[in-house]
Amino acid sequence: MEIQKHTESILKGILSIIENARNKAAVFVNAETTLLYWQIGNYINQELISESRAEYGAKILATLSQKLTSQFGKGYTYTALTRMCKIAKIFDSEIIATLSQQLSWSHLIELAAIEDEIKRDFYTQLCIYERWGVRELREKTDSMLFERTAISAKPEKTIKEAFQKLRQEKIITPELVFKNSYVLNFLNLPADYSEEELETALINNLQLFIMELSAGFAFLERQKRIPVDSVDYHLDLLFYHRKLKRLVAIDLKLGKFKPKYKSQMELYLRWLKKHEMQEGEEMPVGVLLCSEGNTEHIELLMLDEKQIKVAQYLTEMPSKEWFADKLHRSLEIAKMNLPEKND
Repeated sequence: MEIQKHTESILKGILSIIENARNKAAVFVNAETTLLYWQIGNYINQELISESRAEYGAKILATLSQKLTSQFGKGYTYTALTRMCKIAKIFDSEIIATLSQQLSWSHLIELAAIEDEIKRDFYTQLCIYERWGVRELREKTDSMLFERTAISAKPEKTIKEAFQKLRQEKIITPELVFKNSYVLNFLNLPADYSEEELETALINNLQLFIMELSAGFAFLERQKRIPVDSVDYHLDLLFYHRKLKRLVAIDLKLGKFKPKYKSQMELYLRWLKKHEMQEGEEMPVGVLLCSEGNTEHIELLMLDEKQIKVAQYLTEMPSKEWFADKLHRSLEIAKMNLPEKND
């Protein structure tokens, strides 16, 4: 019995060593493959530019792909070579050396398809931080995550500072967590639903709701009782965000945002700070989820508000143009208010 127990213990240790070695080997192989493909793309780019052959580069790539494919297999098709060249143009040697340790070549193909540099950096950093697979990365870009996240309406300097903090210190800011639009197309609500029906539907689909909120959210309580001066108030949903180390209070509202909602949420947050906030936690954050958007009203009233976020929830997925237009309007309003804020 003792021998068997000892054997199993040793076996467990050996299996752990083998698994660790396999993981390291997988990372090594992925990194070397990525660097190889980047070097090929970079070499082709340099040759075409230095020899002024860019005008017939497509013909050169077609010939190269035929010869390389016949010798090394399907990894060197015309499409594969064009991707290598594109990725080599977008990511320099220093960046690719870092990314090759964290992302696969398939990740880089998806990221290279994003033309806007800020947007591409957003998906790159969150992909690494939240460990998205290629499929999840594609789903995030298709759902316009960047355009829906609060950081997208911030000045470029603020966005880059948030990325740098995430990249260097592994610290995520609230602007990278909270969205200005949440898509809740999994609820199957009737046309004329109440706030209570909305809340029940969210609880019944809690896993999908948390996935839409973003990674790191943990559900704590529904209809949280907030007693103040012998009056009982009830907060719709209470969450905790592990990375932000904050309680997150969510109140659901039908229709557009109204100023009184802000006052009500301020009361909830002060109560949570006094009675629920634990040592080592940051200040609680409130999210007002409204079924309709009134961007200018929100921007004017919430200009300097850091603890309360206002967002619109959508029960159906709108077009990408809708998200782009909403972001454009937010940016225009923010620009109009910027000089006044600086004063």
